[in-house]
This record gives sequence, structure tokens and C-alpha cells, in this order.
Amino acid sequence: MGNTLDFMLSAKRDGKAAARFFRKVLKAKHTPKPRVITVDKNAAYPVAVEALKADETLAAETELRQSKYLNNIIEQDHRNIKRLTKSMMGFGSFNMARQTLRGIEAMSMIRKGQVKGISQGDSVSQGKFIEELFGISA
Repeated sequence: MGNTLDFMLSAKRDGKAAARFFRKVLKAKHTPKPRVITVDKNAAYPVAVEALKADETLAAETELRQSKYLNNIIEQDHRNIKRLTKSMMGFGSFNMARQTLRGIEAMSMIRKGQVKGISQGDSVSQGKFIEELFGISA
């Protein structure tokens, strides 16, 4: 799967939430200015991209590509999260969902080798990193 640029859990999936997410991702040091943004067919994305172009967060020539299938790689990345959370039978609150998903995403990024000094598939380094972070054995 591709690199996780960032994620954001929002109570609503509207234009304001999408714009907030794009701003968060685009201001990160690791994110280059995109030439094309590929998203699903949600109506919130064109609204968000136009707002970002208006305030010059995005270049005017940045293309928004809405496709049901081109973002399948991204959607497949969510499959693991859905599998892990399905057995929980829901979250007690929105805040609990946010905290749980942050942890799952952080572990996914470690597993994918998106942490400096840790390679993808190097389970020994990943385990040592988690042990250093939390003082526990992985």
C-alpha cells in the first residue's frame, strides 16, 4: 500500500471537514504540492478544493480527479482497520473512536516502514521501536 500522508476522523463528511483535512495534510513538511488529487465521488471534495484554490493553499492548476476506482489503493488500506474495529461492535463515543483509530494508524505507519530508521518488514526494529516508545515488549 502507499504511504499514509495523514488521516482525520470527522463527525461530518462535508466540504468544511474535507478542506480542514487537506489543509492539515498540505501544511506538513513531508507533503509536496500535488499536481493531481484523486478522491472518490463524494460531493464534499470539489467544494473543498475550490476553497483551497481560492485561498491559494492549492495551486490553481491542481487537478481534482474524482473516480470510483482510481482511489481503490487508498480504500484497500482501510480494509485492515475495518477488520480490527468490526469485532469491537462500535465505539462508546466519538472521542474513543478518534483515539483508537489514531493508535491503529500509528501502528500501520510503523508496519509500513514510515518511521525514520525502520524499514518495512523489519519486525525486529519495529518491535524495538515500540518497546522504546512504551516500555513494553511487542
